[in-house]
Amino acid sequence: MNISRFLKTQNVDPSRRSFLKVSAGTTAGLVLGVNFGGIAAQAQSAADAALEFNAFVSVTPDNVVKVMIKHLEMGQGVYTGLATCIADELDADWAQVVCEHAPVNTEKYANLLMGQQGTGGSTAIANSFMQMRQAGAAAKAMLVNAAAAQWSVPASEIRVSRGVVTHGTHSATFGDLATAAAQQSAPDVTALTLKTPDQFTLIGRDDTQRKDTGKHDGTAIYTQDVKLPGMLTAVVVHAPRFGGKVRSFDATAALARAGVVNVFAIDTGVAVVARDYWSATKGRELLKIEWDDAAAETRGTTDILAHYHELVETEGAVAASVGNVSDTLSQSRDVQTLVFEYPYLAHAQMEPMNCVAKVDGAAAEMWYGCQSATGDQAAIAQLLGTGIENVKINTVFAGGGFGRRANPASDYVLEAVRVAREVQGTPVKLVWSREDDMRAGYYRPAYVHKLTAALNVNGRPTAIQVRVAGQSIMAGTPLAAMMMVNGIDITSVEGLSDLAYEIPERQVELHSPTNGVPVQWWRSVGHTHTAFSKEVFIDVLARKAGDDPVAFRLGLLKNNPRETAVLQLAAEKAGWGTKELPAGWGRGVAVHTSFGSTVAEIVDVSVQGTSFKVERVVAAIDCGIAVNPNVVRAQVESAIAYGLSAALGDEVTMTDGTVDQDNFHTYRVLRMDAMPEVEVHIVASTNAPSGVGEPGTPPIAPAVANALAAITGQVITRLPLKLA
Repeated sequence: MNISRFLKTQNVDPSRRSFLKVSAGTTAGLVLGVNFGGIAAQAQSAADAALEFNAFVSVTPDNVVKVMIKHLEMGQGVYTGLATCIADELDADWAQVVCEHAPVNTEKYANLLMGQQGTGGSTAIANSFMQMRQAGAAAKAMLVNAAAAQWSVPASEIRVSRGVVTHGTHSATFGDLATAAAQQSAPDVTALTLKTPDQFTLIGRDDTQRKDTGKHDGTAIYTQDVKLPGMLTAVVVHAPRFGGKVRSFDATAALARAGVVNVFAIDTGVAVVARDYWSATKGRELLKIEWDDAAAETRGTTDILAHYHELVETEGAVAASVGNVSDTLSQSRDVQTLVFEYPYLAHAQMEPMNCVAKVDGAAAEMWYGCQSATGDQAAIAQLLGTGIENVKINTVFAGGGFGRRANPASDYVLEAVRVAREVQGTPVKLVWSREDDMRAGYYRPAYVHKLTAALNVNGRPTAIQVRVAGQSIMAGTPLAAMMMVNGIDITSVEGLSDLAYEIPERQVELHSPTNGVPVQWWRSVGHTHTAFSKEVFIDVLARKAGDDPVAFRLGLLKNNPRETAVLQLAAEKAGWGTKELPAGWGRGVAVHTSFGSTVAEIVDVSVQGTSFKVERVVAAIDCGIAVNPNVVRAQVESAIAYGLSAALGDEVTMTDGTVDQDNFHTYRVLRMDAMPEVEVHIVASTNAPSGVGEPGTPPIAPAVANALAAITGQVITRLPLKLA
């Protein structure tokens, strides 16, 4: 397969000096960049290349508008969302817009909320909304100025609609004007007049076709589709226990297997390199390896969680404090306490880890679904003892991520480079099986929470103490400086340290024990567990006070108009208090804010004995301007399915340090027949967009737990949910 038409980043100059390119004849075109550092953007021919700008959009003479996407497209819709922002301000015809992953260049394509090029934290649209719109508006201005010069008419009288520039009897496509527009000076960003929401033609539309096409007919390129001349395939045998090392190995039988090219030890295990995946896996089965577990984690999850339960009975590091909680609790006549437990979770994305690497001395070229471009590029350069300019990353589509591909240690990426370094000049495709990823990957940490509240005579909480025990996902990573404050990993307590409910006195404490289990962020990060304990606890307090759970929450949110509005919308659409349920059904609610967005979810469950089924979910979300409403709805539906999977069955356990689960038969992700009816309602807003990919996950598990409590009276404080 010729993949050059899919891997086009090799034709894009990553230099900051390459703002505009115009070549002679029919290949001439307009390439626009926008600088957000205060220097006016300009455009000029390639012959005069002393410019320092970020390139996002180009227009070719054959009337194609190409948008460079600085975030990884892994199914969440950033190709569509970012292109929409540009195309709307540009007034392009949506059909003429094509997208391409941007090359790795942190100066040009940094995530403005992270300071590095990467995708995560539901920031793609939120950090790029204005940037992309400004890029589109500046390109439009250059096209208009070119037309005005050609037609000798005032630029202010020219109109642009669906990719056509007009004035009176004059008319031209973007392609017609691309070469002339390339000679125009781009306007200063501060001089641009952007559309108001009522002027949007693409932003906010429901019928915009997605741009991450090719998935329906197999033409989309993922890492597994990459084929290069002479390419070999590698698999790695990892230690069965985290922290284990290779003591010795016998590769005689493996090397005798047809198709196996080489076998050697690397830092993370033993690599088998073969001419194809089948030969590599068969060769792996023939290896005899002796492992050194001297530094390995040998405890099971039962022991680890037992330790966490002990920790939450003691004082932790104070993450947030208002008032004198300990005194209020000691003096209160009505104190309520619940202890919650959460298991380790795998990411279980549909496409396990894989990466193609080619190493030539100190230079490397990579092909994979790159989620953490800056971090991976720097890690590869450090491993090879070279500069980042010698590391080229070609980004292709990824089949899901949920945080796994943005690994702070660049684990599987560096593993691919270590293997490729041993077969210099030959491209190698590293493939992790589902079993590899499930047993040797990174996990959402396990946690234990203890929540204690003092109640007044009306049953309202006057003070709350929260203690959390669980591994830090930030300690020891490059993000620690930004995400840890006085030793506190803020992601471990987010959603609790900034509690939305109005409780006069609050204290949140954290224990961050260390162990050998590798952990990292998981879709919605700390909110995956903090929302559950918060919302289940609030529901318990509401029932104890004899109040309706929605009304009880609204009382504690009286000074929080955003959560109030979202909760009220979900309640209205779900028929809370007005729509009767069949016998044996229960209804539960949860509301939570994460990644700048608020989501409320109301769940109906049916119960038969100790079995139950989630029948219906009604969700409301306030995410600011919904750039692509269909994408927003799809993401909330996806987040609900992902969170529901963890609520109903997902769990990683260990016995004597080895992971018990290895594939979807033992780590049972949500089956189709368990997926409920879901409806999503978007709060109309003119505020800037906020996160969408993750905020739908946190409320689903507590809403289900609260529905079960409503019908059975059982308060479930451990995930996954099980009725006694």
